[in-house]
Amino acid sequence: MKQLAKQLIIILITTTISINLFGWGFFAHPRINEHAIYCLPPEMVGFYKRHKDYISQHAVDPDKRSYVDPIEAARHYMDINHYGQYPFDMVPKTWNDAVKKYTEDTLYAYGILPYHLIKMYYRLVDAFKEGDAGKILYLSANIGHYVADAHVPLHCNEYYDGRTIEEKGIHALWESRAVEVLYDNFNLFVGRAKYISKPVDEFWNWIKLGYLQSDTVLSVYAYMLKHYTPSQIYTMEDRNNILIKQYSREFVQEFNALLHNMIERNFRRAIHNVASFWYTAWVAAGQPNLDILDAKDFIAKQKKEEEELDYLWKHGKPLGRPNPE
Repeated sequence: MKQLAKQLIIILITTTISINLFGWGFFAHPRINEHAIYCLPPEMVGFYKRHKDYISQHAVDPDKRSYVDPIEAARHYMDINHYGQYPFDMVPKTWNDAVKKYTEDTLYAYGILPYHLIKMYYRLVDAFKEGDAGKILYLSANIGHYVADAHVPLHCNEYYDGRTIEEKGIHALWESRAVEVLYDNFNLFVGRAKYISKPVDEFWNWIKLGYLQSDTVLSVYAYMLKHYTPSQIYTMEDRNNILIKQYSREFVQEFNALLHNMIERNFRRAIHNVASFWYTAWVAAGQPNLDILDAKDFIAKQKKEEEELDYLWKHGKPLGRPNPE
């Protein structure tokens, strides 16, 4: 019985860790990409709907790559307050200028999300111009992930998992547990994709809003920790026949209420902005005809690479900082 109990504890711990490491990730990212497809104009939606499974399933690839590529994690966040309390007029918006000012090592240490969004935008524009169906699908799926991450406040603050040891866990609460609990009541009709006239400025605006929201998120969580008992905060839930420690549904509901429904608002914004990113790149490429593109060869070729990535992810560990998602 002691051995059985020991094994149960190990399973409990490792299961909880694996859930906490992926927030917006394995539950939300596929859904964000899928719903973004339905925001596209008629000229785009046919191609994207035909490849809905690929675009949604591969929305989590960047998280998996953080177990393989040591620089992948930095693409998912930007600890903007490392550079000052409100440094948006100080931090260069372009990569080359930022490298000159801070060095590449510093940028990677504190996250490069807005710079990576800019790079991915131009890559998608080129893929549309080339009529390369495989590149379009690959980039669209991955871009959906990075755009969604830019709508997570804790990806825009160096206190990404709390300002104190006691607050550790807020990362998983905001983007994992809360989304799972609240998702069924989300209103996911977000309207048609819009053209982004100044993509660079828009991407930085996402980071700015996320940083401003992060202070509210951290303050609300700190307040709740002081006013709730452990038995009110946590519960044990069955997940695949394993009991795991989770934030209670009542605690999540109150957390959401005190944030004035921020989680749903950001989820909706993520969907709309993923679609708008794809749409803007397509317009910038001259609005090519997507209905004539064929991605069969690309999909077949990808299967082997998918298997290799899944193996490395399942048998590895994150190569960046904790909670790289």
